[in-house]
Amino acid sequence: MILGVGVFIERSIAQFLVFADETLITALSKISSNKSGFLCVIEESGHAVGILTDGDIRRWMIEGDSIDINARVSEIANTNFTSLPADTPAEKIQANFSDRIRAIPLVDGYGRVVAIALSGPKQIVIGDRRIGAEHPCFIIAEIGNNHQGSLDLAIQLVDLAADAGADCAKFQMRDMTTLYRDGGRADDPSQDLGAQYTLDLLARFSLEQDDMFRAFDHCRKRGLEPMCTPWDLPSLEALERYGMPAYKVASADLTNHDLLLALIATGKPMICSTGMASESEIKEAVKLLQAGGSPFCLLHTNSTYPAPYKDINLRYLDRLAEIGGCPVGYSGHERGWEVPIAAVARGACVVEKHFTVDRGLEGNDHKVSLLPDEMAAMVAGIRAVEESLGSNAARVITQGEIMNREVLAKSLHAVEDIAEGTRITDAMVVVQSPGQGLQPNRRGELIGRIAQRAIKAGSPFFPTDLDDETAAARPYSFDRPWGIPVRWHDYRKMLDATNLDLLEYHLSYKDMEVDLADWFTEVLDIDYVVHAPELFAGDHILDLTSADDAYRAHSIREMQRVIDVTRALKPWHAKAGTPLIVTNVGGFSTARALPVSARAELLARLEDSLSKLDREGVEIIPQTMPPYPWHFGGQSYHNLFMDPDEIVDFCSRNAMRVCLDISHSQLACNAFQWSMLEFCEKVAPYTAHMHIVDAKGVDGEGLQIGEGNIDFAAIARVVSERCPQASFIPEIWQGHKNDGHGFWLALARLEQWFGTADRNADQARKVA
Repeated sequence: MILGVGVFIERSIAQFLVFADETLITALSKISSNKSGFLCVIEESGHAVGILTDGDIRRWMIEGDSIDINARVSEIANTNFTSLPADTPAEKIQANFSDRIRAIPLVDGYGRVVAIALSGPKQIVIGDRRIGAEHPCFIIAEIGNNHQGSLDLAIQLVDLAADAGADCAKFQMRDMTTLYRDGGRADDPSQDLGAQYTLDLLARFSLEQDDMFRAFDHCRKRGLEPMCTPWDLPSLEALERYGMPAYKVASADLTNHDLLLALIATGKPMICSTGMASESEIKEAVKLLQAGGSPFCLLHTNSTYPAPYKDINLRYLDRLAEIGGCPVGYSGHERGWEVPIAAVARGACVVEKHFTVDRGLEGNDHKVSLLPDEMAAMVAGIRAVEESLGSNAARVITQGEIMNREVLAKSLHAVEDIAEGTRITDAMVVVQSPGQGLQPNRRGELIGRIAQRAIKAGSPFFPTDLDDETAAARPYSFDRPWGIPVRWHDYRKMLDATNLDLLEYHLSYKDMEVDLADWFTEVLDIDYVVHAPELFAGDHILDLTSADDAYRAHSIREMQRVIDVTRALKPWHAKAGTPLIVTNVGGFSTARALPVSARAELLARLEDSLSKLDREGVEIIPQTMPPYPWHFGGQSYHNLFMDPDEIVDFCSRNAMRVCLDISHSQLACNAFQWSMLEFCEKVAPYTAHMHIVDAKGVDGEGLQIGEGNIDFAAIARVVSERCPQASFIPEIWQGHKNDGHGFWLALARLEQWFGTADRNADQARKVA
């Protein structure tokens, strides 16, 4: 029951109660579960004896000599609390709230707790889905009576709604005898033409109660929340017997206060359409809903079939939210799916659209319904808008922008050779492209500083040139073979800088056209790995999974060229065994992620492509991938080598190993809410080589060690046990710049987890 801004009554109180003699550990579990930060402490009789908040628990822990998680709740609870009779007027309840009081037990005439008054926004929860501004839009596929009275068609529509990405499939239930005079006879000559037409459709296109329940059961099997609109009290009683989790109130019943009161009495969440109602009628309904205490949402609706765009007035969503003091949404009867997407941009937390397999079927609703591909397009559009809304936090440069700024922007470059120890003057600095160095707006910070390194004419200045100390290459000690990524032009300089075990050659398609004798004059006493290009001549992005046979054949030919170059490199590397080829094998999409069901076909085509390659003397190791990879300044969707179980199955089936890209896999875990530790435990035994680099969010890849959210200590323990021989490189984005500064900094930081000295010390502790 919403009493004012952020104050409501909760009558489903079991989640907020704890008995006085229960333990602290029980209370902590309940507080964590109800996400409210408090519990009402009661005796066996149901009388309130205290309030327990997370703040009370912290104070008890700080003030006590020791912490006993089995302590009784009564020893910790605040017994100086406010309670009020359950019939206290709304205004008086609201007046008792303060910064200190945010929960008030309401008691009956015997002093037993029967409700809780709470401060804060009322949450609407339907099944495992939460509705509100901070949660994804709840998308309802309104099947209504579009099943034409057929259970088979109803189940087909549920399946199609699930495939399209809807959250809920909604139906309608009527008891014709109760709802209409004369039992709803379609042949009643006294009925108006419109009513007679509707009665005829309802008589022919209604599902039997048991069939309706079977359709609800199928919703749950497909991961959808079932919902139904009861048009009368007998229908509501039947739905209650079934266990309907929430109810939709039709626009036609917003003024039917008797039905509203019956729905409120269930305590279930209610989604109420406001079509055909005046503002005064909406306010009357809101007053009734607020007094009843059930969580509710109001849907802005124009009940015309189809609704003209000029009559929709999406700006009314703002006013509706003020009137209801609740989440708002949109139920659309217009043609197309553009308006619901716009409604989400204006704050709609729920979207409802009619759904059919054929707009030519008999019945008014079909004409304003979306077809399956249109529903999928609407869902995709809504999800894209939600993702794009972001927040009003301070603007930061995104990972994609960082990449493009390096190519398109300008930076500060040296006009002449500058010796180490020289004071930098304005005449020594020019603004030029590309933007790989210090941004031009930092010119004033650079002028007058003493150069900490020798800077060649034409090379960029870097942010490290503003620091008094910089990272430099030195010998490193790791518990496994290691190296850094290089190109033909800089491998010699990197090799001379430190004690590498291997070089990972990152090839471009132009690099594959060179004569190796032009770059190698002696055999190197080192191992090597090759990283295959993703982009080849003619804007061809490698995809060994493509459904286009010609495109896939082209990719196979290009991959064979990579294999040939890799074999040609072997005579130049004295410590080479079977060289590894790291590759992104493909499986990306540009419009949206593919359904999980499509992955088997992609993997089958990949296996076919691999069978066509001459892999003698090399080992191809697909790299684990992020969900939203960056492809040359733009973002795509990846569909393969993200799921650890799929990776394990693929490797086992094909006797292959992978390159475990720590950054990519952390992004996948962040996106899909997986455990990165469990991911590594599964994939590490199939890992031949690793790319170790930090990550943040769902697409922030290639970050410097310590600038993301990866727990390197935990990962180091797993890979030490499960793939102790796997080699690695620090694949820091643009780590090669400034003579490899990013790599040297990363290696220095990684030594604390992967260093030999630390590993030996750890082993010694275990032995001791």
